[in-house]
Amino acid sequence: MVERYDWIPGEELLTVFYSLTVSIFAIGGMTGALLVGRLVTKYGRKGTLVRASVLVFIGGALMGFSRRCRMPAMVIAGRFITGVHSGISLSVVPMYLGEIAPKNLRGFLSLVPSIHICVGVFIAQVLGLSELLGKEEYWPLLLSLVVFPTTVQLMLLPWFPESPRYLLIEKGNVSATNAALKWYRPKGNFQGEVDEMQEEQRSLSSVQTVSVWGLLRDRCVRWQVITIVVVNIGMQLSGIDAIWFYTNDIFKNAGIPEPHIQYTTVATGAIEVVSGMLGCFTIERLGRRPLMIGGFLFMGFCCSGITVSVILQAELPFMRYISVGCVVGIIAGFCIGPGGVPFLITAELFKQSHRPAAYTVAGCLNWLSNFTIGFVFPFLENSTGPYCYLIFCVICLGVAVYTIFVIPETKNKTFMEISQMFAAKNNIPEEELTSKAHLKMALMNGYGTLVE
Repeated sequence: MVERYDWIPGEELLTVFYSLTVSIFAIGGMTGALLVGRLVTKYGRKGTLVRASVLVFIGGALMGFSRRCRMPAMVIAGRFITGVHSGISLSVVPMYLGEIAPKNLRGFLSLVPSIHICVGVFIAQVLGLSELLGKEEYWPLLLSLVVFPTTVQLMLLPWFPESPRYLLIEKGNVSATNAALKWYRPKGNFQGEVDEMQEEQRSLSSVQTVSVWGLLRDRCVRWQVITIVVVNIGMQLSGIDAIWFYTNDIFKNAGIPEPHIQYTTVATGAIEVVSGMLGCFTIERLGRRPLMIGGFLFMGFCCSGITVSVILQAELPFMRYISVGCVVGIIAGFCIGPGGVPFLITAELFKQSHRPAAYTVAGCLNWLSNFTIGFVFPFLENSTGPYCYLIFCVICLGVAVYTIFVIPETKNKTFMEISQMFAAKNNIPEEELTSKAHLKMALMNGYGTLVE
């Protein structure tokens, strides 16, 4: 701005620009989440992921050439576009993996993306070291590196089959379904899965596949909708975004010398990877509920620990190490369960007819909460100081309590069985869920609404 416009913005305006640059990614994510329902219905799960890849190349080019063009707005635009891609992918990837996985591996496969996110963050932190690409002249290159994993995806993903559940239940293509299942289960007997899909398909003959508005009004999935609202908002308002966005500031306030902060940040990235792998490899043994409850309780404890340690560190110097430990604890607790399980639960709590709309609602709330924290936290921290983390503590404890009393264990359950588990909470007779009325499925529009 100084070179191009000969204008030096004030400190408060710089804070607004910085917050906007950080949080515009979430606005793009929310935009992408709004498109999920239409895209997965029209193009399928795999088809949506392949087509959405072009957004990464556009966003990467804008960010990569922003310094050469001396236009900071290109960074903001590039982050928005890559945010749209992330909003689509963070909903479609777990949906795709949840539908192709056998029920005994659904949790494991659905948390694999969380590990890759952690690995991606860790690689970015390493490349961002001042000895590598952390210098001012190299940051456009660092931002544009997102195109490389996308290139790998474009070379491999088109060779994979489409989701068998999508092919059978939504497209009615039995031969393509069998071919896809044979590709994914070359040595297994998948007839039981086909029977389960057909049972779900018959149940949908009397339950219209719904739009977002229809999902919110459908009393048959009332508690499922409340659940995805609670866990997705709770995931972002748990304080993890404040930790991720402003880790350097937190470590600086804790008294860590500024030249050493970047290495501390890289160490937290390594802890993310280890914690994500721990959650991924234990979810099929422990279940969804223990990872959610334990993760949120531990995060709440660490949030309160940050408040106490920051208040006392002036009098007790060792407290600065406690605050750093609490930051690490929040990251570890998040990656073990709350960071990935909500996306899995969104897939498991709904049948094929409701799943695209459910992911649209969950994704929008997730990204809206992400934006809110990214934009508001600097001002919240300035006005309340360390006490702001008590807000996150209360939210974490609230989500943990909700999980204890409301969310059932879904490990090794089919989608039909999970729907029946919620029937009592929704005051819906199980016969109504499994009804095999002689109505035929009508054509679906972009959001999946039946047209009679």
